Amino acid sequence: MVVLLIKPLLSMLAFFHICLATFVAQTSLAAHGAIAPHIADSDQLALMSFKSLVTSDPSGALASWGNMSIPMCWWRGVACGLRGHRRGHVVALDLPELNLTGTITPALGNLTFLRRLNLSSNGFQGILPPELGNIHDLETLQLTYNSLSGQIPPSLSNCSHLIEISLGDNNLHGGVPSELGSLRNLQVLSLGKNWLTGTIPSWLGNLSSLVFLDLQQNGLVGQIPESLGNLEMLTILSLSGNNLSGPIPSSLGNLYALTGLGLANNKLEGPLPPLMFNNLSSLEFLYIEYNNLNGTLPPNIGNNLPKLNYFLVSDNEFHGMLPSSLCNASMLQAIQTLENFLSGTIPECLGAKQTSLSSVLIGGNQFEATNDADWSFVASLTNCSNLVELDVSSNNLHGVLPNSIGNLSTLLYYLSIAKNNITGTITEGIGNLVNLQTLDMPHNFLIGAIPASLGNLNKLSELFLYNNALSGPLPVTLGNLTQLTRLLLSTNAISGPIPSSLSHCPLEVLDLSHNNLSGPTPKELFSIPTLSILITGNDGLCGGIPQLGLPPCPTQTTKKRHRKLVITVSVCSALACVTLVFALFALRQRSRQKTKAHLQRSVLSEQYMRVSYAELANATSGFASENLIGAGSFGSVYKGTMRSNDQQRVIAVKVLNLMQRGASQSFVAECETLRYARHRNLVKILTICSSIDFKGHDFKALVYEFLPNGNLDQWVHKHIIEDGEPKALDLTTRLNVGIDVASSLDYLHQHKPTPIIHQDLKPSNVLLDSSLVARVGDFGLARFLHQDIGTSSGWASMRGSIGYAAPEYGLGNEVSTQGDVYGYGILLLEMFTGKRPTDNEFGEAMGLRKYVQMALPDTVSTIMDQQLRMEIEDGEPDTSNSKLRISCITSILQVGISCSEEMPMDRMSIGDALKELQAIREKFQKLLCSEASSSSH
Repeated sequence: MVVLLIKPLLSMLAFFHICLATFVAQTSLAAHGAIAPHIADSDQLALMSFKSLVTSDPSGALASWGNMSIPMCWWRGVACGLRGHRRGHVVALDLPELNLTGTITPALGNLTFLRRLNLSSNGFQGILPPELGNIHDLETLQLTYNSLSGQIPPSLSNCSHLIEISLGDNNLHGGVPSELGSLRNLQVLSLGKNWLTGTIPSWLGNLSSLVFLDLQQNGLVGQIPESLGNLEMLTILSLSGNNLSGPIPSSLGNLYALTGLGLANNKLEGPLPPLMFNNLSSLEFLYIEYNNLNGTLPPNIGNNLPKLNYFLVSDNEFHGMLPSSLCNASMLQAIQTLENFLSGTIPECLGAKQTSLSSVLIGGNQFEATNDADWSFVASLTNCSNLVELDVSSNNLHGVLPNSIGNLSTLLYYLSIAKNNITGTITEGIGNLVNLQTLDMPHNFLIGAIPASLGNLNKLSELFLYNNALSGPLPVTLGNLTQLTRLLLSTNAISGPIPSSLSHCPLEVLDLSHNNLSGPTPKELFSIPTLSILITGNDGLCGGIPQLGLPPCPTQTTKKRHRKLVITVSVCSALACVTLVFALFALRQRSRQKTKAHLQRSVLSEQYMRVSYAELANATSGFASENLIGAGSFGSVYKGTMRSNDQQRVIAVKVLNLMQRGASQSFVAECETLRYARHRNLVKILTICSSIDFKGHDFKALVYEFLPNGNLDQWVHKHIIEDGEPKALDLTTRLNVGIDVASSLDYLHQHKPTPIIHQDLKPSNVLLDSSLVARVGDFGLARFLHQDIGTSSGWASMRGSIGYAAPEYGLGNEVSTQGDVYGYGILLLEMFTGKRPTDNEFGEAMGLRKYVQMALPDTVSTIMDQQLRMEIEDGEPDTSNSKLRISCITSILQVGISCSEEMPMDRMSIGDALKELQAIREKFQKLLCSEASSSSH
């Protein structure tokens, strides 16, 4: 009975305490807005000044500010002191990730009791007010991911209590002010991804409290100061992406608390300090790739760095062996040593303890494997259930490919063993690697048949087996590969017919040349207009479409075939006689043609160096199939290497198919256009060749700079696997590409004295350089505005590609700048939806434009490209950040809709489209950073 009475009594007592606490809290908070109002007047004025300079507040975060019925200390983002001399004064202003734009008012310097200022992940512009140095109590300054410019105010040194300065991902210039050397309490200094110049100050070594130092991706030069080794509390040191030179200072070995060291993408040189890693037992991330470092890797590095997660040393000049001690780093997730001079055998223990390994990229070295024992590392890697990429290409590996390769992780999407000396057959077990997207095994000595189990790899997009000794028939099961775009099997001994099932694959490049294939060619495969096909060197093939030039397949009896042979020989003899009659005439005509060709070449090449057919043939290994990188309406493009000014230069050679009607006019159009056009977003032409090949046939080619990242079509439409695709463009990059393309068109349309019309703008004609800057190419249909065609050729009547050509061109209208704008609008819609305008799902009544228009503005998330959807969902779904990304995509798609209006006069000009996209980027770019970038904060 006593227990029954006590229990409700305790409940009432608890309820009383809650009510009392609530009353006290409310009384205290109310007092902040009412007590001594004159004390907080200056704070309120400062906040209202801040609001007055905010030009955009889409979420209404500052709606409560200035409302007289709401106390200042209850305004969103505002926190006030509760006691002492700070009572009623603003001590914190937290307004991150609200998409606020405008400038930061100098009046914030009047918030003299402010301890924390956090305006990160907004769109503030202008300078960082020097008046912030008046806030002597300031401890935390967080302004990352904005668009602030100017220099870092030296006056911040007056804030002697500062613990954190985070100004990364802005547009700040100048050097790091020496005055900041007085901030002895500073623990976080984050200035990465700005435009800072000068050297790394040696006085940073005096800030003994520093825990986090980020200066990555600036323009800093000079050497890394030895004094940084004094920062014994430092856990993160990020200096990647600058122009630092000289050696890595040995003093960095004193940073025993260091967990992350980023020195990648600089010009550092010399060997690694011998004792540098002896004390770094807490190190988890080592990024030193893309430098000029040399020497050997420390043999005990794995023992000294037991917590190492990422070991990235690619693109240096290291030699010697890969330390077997790495096998003791049981937490290792990635080991990347690409393009060095490492030798010896690959440690057989690799993967035995590192069950978390996801990336093993060790190609481009001199590793050896001469027997089965040397291949035991593959069996060890089968323990790594998270392995997604394995590259052992371009080494000196011999022996037979082990069967254990089929037992690797089923998450593996990239496997390359190219350019080795591997023998034996391809194990059927590779068919177990169901997530493979790229299987790269050319330039080996593989024998036997292509296993039928490859048909299980239904996510495979690239299969490279050329330059081996494979035999037997092509498996019919290859037709199951519904994602396969590139199939290169040249220079083998593959026999039998070409299976018609290959027509089920979305092939773009098919190279079966120089094999022993025979029988009829399947018309359903060779009739695909977008497919680039090479089948030369297969004498047994017959039939097919006329363009292949193959003999007809035999359908008569042996007796009739013999009779036909006799007739054929007789006809050929007669033709030979006729040929003799016309020989002199042909020679005379040829002389005239050569004279004409010479005159044409002199006009076309007056400002380019001359290059011969022989030079181009040598540069491309005889226009070998493995160097083929693309094909279009008028020719094929090959990758080559050519010597220029005593240096090897990688080039792209576009060889015109002069049998194609209009190819010669296309050659002239491209030469004349690029002869006058110069812009950073246009493909640069290096030279041209109008000559005679080794067989005496006319030969025409254009030579461009080689752009290593392929074309936009490949990037947008490449299949994405569940865990992400390395070659996928994020939202920010797509927006930058859209701006680049618009910039090139704006230049062409404003060209003096006559505007240039491209006429064939589409993703496959937009190339990306090493920095993913877009370059518009393929000017085969380009012409000057109001140019008199003066010819009735097929080229003269062409108006771009289906799906991208403006509607008015179908009515025979004259080409115009607005026609290019239409193609640009469709390209923009394609980039952000991942849908081609020719996709069957639209049909004639719908179309890509209407498909997008129906989704605007409320259901954009349902039509956006899969990769963009994953980018949003894998980040922070249903947050203001994800909504902001969707809003950004919506704005971009609206530009695409405005550019692709049916009537030319209703389309916006390309100049206006460019300004609109630049405004979108300026507004959103700092808030659309990847998760990897945000994790550094």
